[in-house]
Amino acid sequence: MGRRTPTGRPPTERGRRTRGVLVHAAREVFEERGFEETRVALITGRAGIAYGSFYTYFDSKDEVFHEVAKGVAGQMFDAARSAAPPGTDPVERIRHATGRFLAAYRDNARIMQVIEQISPRHPVFRTLFLEIRGLFVERISSGTRRLQQEGLASADIDVETTASMLGGMVEHTARVLFLYGEEHDPDVVVETATRLWARGIGLEYAPPGSAAHTGAERWEDEHLRPRNRSGAGDGRS
Repeated sequence: MGRRTPTGRPPTERGRRTRGVLVHAAREVFEERGFEETRVALITGRAGIAYGSFYTYFDSKDEVFHEVAKGVAGQMFDAARSAAPPGTDPVERIRHATGRFLAAYRDNARIMQVIEQISPRHPVFRTLFLEIRGLFVERISSGTRRLQQEGLASADIDVETTASMLGGMVEHTARVLFLYGEEHDPDVVVETATRLWARGIGLEYAPPGSAAHTGAERWEDEHLRPRNRSGAGDGRS
């Protein structure tokens, strides 16, 4: 195996570029063929790199998949951490969080499917999947507790269970829309999820057309409109 730094990264710029090409090619092959059917030879062939060179950068298919999954996790974490603009009301913050999560899932739907498929059999990937899900659910939990303290959310709900169920609702919706291509209107999806989430924790719901809705509409236009990506249903004909 070739030289690596203590962090596992190649010590040269050329090596880092080659490693990046392999990771990019691996993601494409994993998305197309799934984890079990992917072979190192398919990855190196897609990358245009000699088969033996793969082992300069990675010990196995599992290791390169972990690198791909970490990149996806980073994008999902960024989406979960993204805060609504200062001064937005609670319902608009829910719209923002829902829109950000759906947009991130849309961009990573096919590789998320692979991660979910292998998670029950691979403890490392199960942990990573639960971390991706957990950050979104924790944002729901912490936001709901804050709203309870402000007297805006219902005091008689179990916050953790509610957050898990609301997060599951959005996750499953994303899966059906972006993996299976169910026809949908992005505005209706975001607004329906927002209404169910807000009412589920006891908030006053601001319907479309209200002043509170204007900022969210602008954000959805910029970030959630379907893009031309192969393999993911955008629901627009």
